[in-house]
Amino acid sequence: MSFLRPEAAETLHRWREPLAGAGAALLGLWVISFGGPFFAMLGGGAVAVGAGLAVIGWRRLRFARGGNGPGMVEVDEGQVAYFGPLHGGYVALADMSELVLMSRHGERAWRLRQSDGTVLFVPVAATGSEALFDAFAALPGIDMQALLAALDAPPGAAHIVWRRHRPRLLH
Repeated sequence: MSFLRPEAAETLHRWREPLAGAGAALLGLWVISFGGPFFAMLGGGAVAVGAGLAVIGWRRLRFARGGNGPGMVEVDEGQVAYFGPLHGGYVALADMSELVLMSRHGERAWRLRQSDGTVLFVPVAATGSEALFDAFAALPGIDMQALLAALDAPPGAAHIVWRRHRPRLLH
């Protein structure tokens, strides 16, 4: 038996990471109020960790786009898998060469391209797509602010979010 309505419980569940970070930061401020250098350092550390967790949680919250779209996404050991009703496949993050956010068949989708030319389209709203945030964050040199800005932009044009830079060979 729950004391919360299902909608309220779902909202709290979605906001759990930013709320936990804010709670840790507030706990740190409370510890700082004890006075003295020891409690100031201890509380300051808790404030810094809490603020970092809150920022990351806020970014993950902005990245999540529902999860009631077609198909299912799994991220396992550096590999993104998409199982859709009409298509699917796998892409290794280490072999990715490009990440693009685009509109496809009336819905927004990630286009993941490997260096061998393999392309995988993953709907933004697919079940489990929130796991892509951490997978994309592991790409070398990716700008997560640009990724979130592309998600917030109106649908339509394709947004190149990330490309792997290849070292140039000098002759």
